[in-house]
Order: sequence, then C-alpha cells, then structure tokens
Amino acid sequence: MKNSLAVLVRVMEQAVRDGIITLNPARVVGWQSEYQKAEDELDDPRSLALTDWTALTALADALVERSYQQFAGWGSVVIFAAATAARIGEVSGVRVKDIDPVNWIWTVRRQTTPAPGGLIDKGTKGKMARRVPLIEEVRPIVAQRLLTAGPDPNARLFTGRGGGRISTAVLRDATHWDEVVTKLGYEHLRRHDLRHTGLTWMADAGVPLHVLRIIAGHGSLMTTQRYLHPDL
Repeated sequence: MKNSLAVLVRVMEQAVRDGIITLNPARVVGWQSEYQKAEDELDDPRSLALTDWTALTALADALVERSYQQFAGWGSVVIFAAATAARIGEVSGVRVKDIDPVNWIWTVRRQTTPAPGGLIDKGTKGKMARRVPLIEEVRPIVAQRLLTAGPDPNARLFTGRGGGRISTAVLRDATHWDEVVTKLGYEHLRRHDLRHTGLTWMADAGVPLHVLRIIAGHGSLMTTQRYLHPDL
C-alpha cells in the first residue's frame, strides 16, 4: 500500500506542476495511523467476539452446510481458528510436525499469504515462532486431522476441499461466508473475528496477560490489554 501510494504521489505531483490538476489526490493524510490501528486490532475487539462455544459450532455447521458438497473441513478450520486465536493464514500453515499431541501444544511457525502467482507460505507476522495451547474441546479435531494427514511430518493439517492452501478469501468464497453470517445475525463478523473470539474467551477465562500476549503474538502489551474486560 505504501509503495503504491508513493508512486501515485510522484505522478500526481508532476500533474500539479504541469497545471493539469490543482490538488494531488494521492496525498492521503492519516492513512498510516488508521492502517496500523486496523493491523493491531480494533479499539474494542471484544465487541467482535462470538458469545460462546454453542454460537461457534452453530456457525461452523452452517458454513459446512452451505459449502459445496458440505465439506466438513471448513468447520474444522473455523473451530480451530477460534479455539487457538489464530489467523486463517496461520491455520493454513499448520504442518503435522508443528503439533505436539502429548502436551497438546501447537508451535506456530508459518502462515499462508497471497503473493504474485498464488498463495505462498512464509514466516509468522511477528517473524517469530510461538506456542499455542490446544484446549480440550479442539483436541478431537486435531487428532482426527493428524490421522488423516498420515505420517508425513510436512503434511498440512488443514486444506481446502481439493487439498490446496487456505486463505481468508478462499474460506469466504467456499462457504458463502457473508451470506451465512448475515442469516445467523452476525452481519459484522469477518474471518479475522474468530481470532478476536479466541483471545476474548481466553482473557475471560483468566489467562494471564503476559501469557495471552505470547499466544496472540502481539508486539505490544497494549494491544493485548484490549481483550481484558473493562471492569478488570
């Protein structure tokens, strides 16, 4: 975004000097601070969280029902993302070797992101691996995915119906996300709000702030503090 605007600013500045236009429309004031706010979560991320586990599973079931051939994997992706407070790209990046099924720990090492030519895997947003606990409710899903993936340590735990990488756009289109969430009364809900849901639930469950920050992979403690209940 920054690089694209820089090019436009230079071109439009020349147009101003040439008298073609009177004002440079590419000089947008304040966009960087707004973009950073969106990147570091919203002012009140708690307001975007689902209410409880029943609401989450109902959403997952509805998305599976609406998807082509009712692919159950979409429900697993949604529940896993909320239970681990992970980004969809990070869920796509999970490999068999990243899961410790003895201590039920997921080491987040990579994420799937769009790139020229398609989706690619790269390091996490914070450039550092982090460890995320797998709560009891999500363990059956993980265990089943490990069995399905087989012995290959580099096999993906979660894929699309055709075995490909997952992105937030892929999940949206494959499940008709916007249509489903509107029908359920969650018009505001985005795929990233599954992450807000997980972090809100963990904060309400009493997970210490410094631990919650590690799980989230936040660079700033202030970002993590937004998930604490206002009364605490």
